[in-house]
Amino acid sequence: EAIEVLRSLGVRPEQLPYIRASDPVARAIGAKPGDIVRITRKSPTAGKIIVYRFVIAG
Repeated sequence: EAIEVLRSLGVRPEQLPYIRASDPVARAIGAKPGDIVRITRKSPTAGKIIVYRFVIAG
């Protein structure tokens, strides 16, 4: 699934915004360095926003 997301966005993992593996949310979902996580947010103007983060060590 991650490869499809990267291909559709036309980016490499390193080009995504980062999230540290020590971040409380990353720890809660068990994200490990090298993973790509999808974050869904509610927005008053756009409705629903999906963003992706590349998990780094730290």
